[in-house]
Amino acid sequence: VRLYPSIHFSNPLIFTRVAGTLGAYPNCPPSPCANLALKPQMEAKLYQAPPQVRGMTSLDKEAFAQTITVPALRVPTRFLNKVMKSLRKCTIQRPGVPRVVQDNDGSSDYRLVLLDPHRVPSSGSFTEAETETLRSFDVSQELQDYELRLTYDNLKSEEVLEAVLPLGQDVTSAFSRVGHIAHMNLRDHQLPYKNLIGKVIMDKNPGVTCVVNKTNIIDSMYRNFKMEVLAGEENMVAKVKENGVTYEFDFSRVYWNPRLSTEHQRVVELVKRGDTVFDMFAGVGPFAIPAARSGAAVFANDLNPESYRWLQHNCKVNKVEGKVKTFNLDGRAFVRGPLKRELPALFKGKGGVHVVMNLPALALEFLDAFRGLLHQEAPCDDNLPTVHCYGFSKDNNPEKDMVARASLALGFPLEGRCSVHFVRNVAPNKDMMCVSFTLPKESLFSQYEQTGKN
Repeated sequence: VRLYPSIHFSNPLIFTRVAGTLGAYPNCPPSPCANLALKPQMEAKLYQAPPQVRGMTSLDKEAFAQTITVPALRVPTRFLNKVMKSLRKCTIQRPGVPRVVQDNDGSSDYRLVLLDPHRVPSSGSFTEAETETLRSFDVSQELQDYELRLTYDNLKSEEVLEAVLPLGQDVTSAFSRVGHIAHMNLRDHQLPYKNLIGKVIMDKNPGVTCVVNKTNIIDSMYRNFKMEVLAGEENMVAKVKENGVTYEFDFSRVYWNPRLSTEHQRVVELVKRGDTVFDMFAGVGPFAIPAARSGAAVFANDLNPESYRWLQHNCKVNKVEGKVKTFNLDGRAFVRGPLKRELPALFKGKGGVHVVMNLPALALEFLDAFRGLLHQEAPCDDNLPTVHCYGFSKDNNPEKDMVARASLALGFPLEGRCSVHFVRNVAPNKDMMCVSFTLPKESLFSQYEQTGKN
């Protein structure tokens, strides 16, 4: 760092302090470092692991230990709480690092308050309010050097991983929390470090006792995916609470996405007491159970035997087994069976009817199951079901795309007769959407010939 052409400082911390001193003299040329925020070398180490950990694939916590120098203030013990309140924005903030330590001379009358060297690089860095507080309690602004030992425990997960993985490669510490399980989606370049990553995630997140990585996309009949345990116990039975409802399930054998809690709540809030809900792809019950708790009669179905088993279990856990009828059928079989049997009587009732189709990869293709479903019944306009159908779209206009695909499957145009809700972005140029509409009588009562399509 150069202050003037003839002056060179190898230590930016010294540069910062000297620059502040020069700036105090009016006859001195304007300092080129005015208003320039510098991070001294000591501060950089405060947020970085030692360079020798780069490329580590097996976690060695001892390799992260280092000793750095940080500034400190000597404060009378009797004024410590009041001084700390004033200095809360400039004290050191590190996981597991105390902000107050024993005085160097061992005196019980004084304590050392450790400061953030970036926030307080020199004794002149305090604000007017902080300076006034120090003066009022007769605390000298002279900074002392304190040797601070930092370890693996004082680093955040992203700091550990940034230090270990090769430079220039994406680093992820993000995961989905499912009870005690942390679910990650690692990229190929991160796989050589997968076990280290799993251990770090488990260490840095209290309550996480198992870290798993998805090994393939969800493309099986039952929407579950293979996973690999990266760290911790191999207990896949999770217990989660969402919107006040408790769910238990084997995460390795059913589908569960914690990012859908808001969407679950949005749809359930549309359901009123006395309504009837048909949940075609119910999973372990995130729509069905809260709907039943709100006073609706629910018919819940899932093809996956494991989802069906946990759906029944969760109905009992939440004491709604008397309000939810469960089925283990293909979606079309559910429409042509239980739903078809119940609809005619519901047309005469006062409660609303909802059909939830949360299988975004395929649900739009199941809409044709409603074409001609009641062709033997007399057409009516009363109490037709409201359908909430989910889908993925990669189109530049996902709303228009969803309406077009739903219309094609139903054999009836939905433009102007439906609403489309953006749920979430699942990948670049891929959105999860929900199209909601009143099931057209022109489709439901048509003479369309039902096929044996499954």
